[in-house]
Amino acid sequence: MTIDGWTAKGFENVREQFEKNFAEGLEVGASFAAYHRGRKVVDVWGGIADEATERPWAEDTMCLVYSTTKGVTAICAHQLAQAGRLDTDAPVVTYWPEFGQAGKESIPVSYLLSHQAGLAWVDEPLTLDEALAWAPMIHALERQAPHWEPGSSQGYHAVTYGYLVGEVIRRVDGRSVGTYMRDEVAEPLGLDFWIGLPEAEEPRVATLSGGLSTEGVSDEVKAILDQFVGPDTMLGKALTAGGAFQDTGVFNTRAVHAAEVPAAGGIGDARSIARMYAAVIGEVDGIRLLSPEQVKIASAQRTSGPNIVILNLDLQFGLGFIVQSSLMQLGGPQSFGHFGLGGSAGWCDPEAELAFGYVMNKLDMGMAGDQRSFSLVNACYDSIK
Repeated sequence: MTIDGWTAKGFENVREQFEKNFAEGLEVGASFAAYHRGRKVVDVWGGIADEATERPWAEDTMCLVYSTTKGVTAICAHQLAQAGRLDTDAPVVTYWPEFGQAGKESIPVSYLLSHQAGLAWVDEPLTLDEALAWAPMIHALERQAPHWEPGSSQGYHAVTYGYLVGEVIRRVDGRSVGTYMRDEVAEPLGLDFWIGLPEAEEPRVATLSGGLSTEGVSDEVKAILDQFVGPDTMLGKALTAGGAFQDTGVFNTRAVHAAEVPAAGGIGDARSIARMYAAVIGEVDGIRLLSPEQVKIASAQRTSGPNIVILNLDLQFGLGFIVQSSLMQLGGPQSFGHFGLGGSAGWCDPEAELAFGYVMNKLDMGMAGDQRSFSLVNACYDSIK
C-alpha cells in the first residue's frame, strides 16, 4: 500500500499513525491534513479510490464527506452574520416568509443551526429527483409542522439542516449555498471543495463503500440495524429526509454529486477542509473567514440534554457545529467542527491553533467520528507538546 504526502518536522508520528490505520485494515483510501498556527504541517494520502477498478488514491482525489458538509454550510451562514446581514436570533420568517406555516412563525434561525427546530424530516413523500431539485424540499419544509416543540429538545437534522440553513442563506444573499461557498470561501483560499460538483471534476471522486447499508448482511444484523435506523425510526427518517434518500447507494451517483445537498453532499479533500478550519480560527495566507468574536458565537454550546434523534446520545451543538460533550472529547475544551457519516471530519481548536481535515471512502458505522480520525488528531496534539 502506497502512502504519499508530507509532514513538517516533528509531525512524523502523524504519518506513522496514518500508515498504521491502513496496516490494521481500517482504510481503503483516505487523506488527512492538519494546520498549526496557520501553516500546513501534515498532508498525507494513500490507498485505493475505487475498489472495483483499483484506481489509486491520488493527491487530487476527492470524496463525498456526508455531514462534514454541515460545518462548511455553517461557516457560510456565520459570514453573513458577521457582515450584519443575518441575525441568527431573528425569526426565520424575517428572511423566508413562507416558512411561517404550521406553527413555525416564531422559530429563530439559531434553532435551524442547532438542530432544535423539530424539522428533522418531512412527512410529505418526495422522490430523490424532487429532493435534488431543491424547490420541492423547500416547499415541503414550509408546509411541515414540527415533530417536537421547537426549542424543547434537540434532534439531529441529518439532511434537512442543509435545506433549512441553505434556504436562509439564499434568501439573504441571493446565491445558492454552493455558489456562495465557492465565491466566498473556496476560491479565496484555493480550496478543492464543492457543494454541487461540476461534471468535469467527477473523475477525481472516490467511491464510497460500507457504512449503514444492509446489503449483504445477515438477517440478524439487519434486524438489529432496523431497530436503530429502520424507516420507521426517528434516525432512519432523519437520515433519509423522510425517504427521499432511502437508498444509500445514491451518494455514489453523478446526480447527487451534481446537486446541492448542503447537509450531506459536499465533496472535497482533507487539505481543503483543514485549510478552511484553519482560516476560521486564524489567518491563512492573509485570509481569515470568521472573526474571533464570531468564532465564540458559533462555537458556544446552544443545546443540552439527549439528542432525541441520535439514540438519546450526548451530542451537543453550537450554531452549526458539534461541540465538546461526554460523547465528543476531542482536543481542547473550545474545540469544534463537524463529522460525517462513516468517519470524515473537519475539526479545529482555537486555543491550540490546530485545524484538521480527514476524508476516506471506507465508511465506518459511526456518525461522530471514529478511531481513525481520533488517532490522527491525537497524534497532532502529541506533536505540539
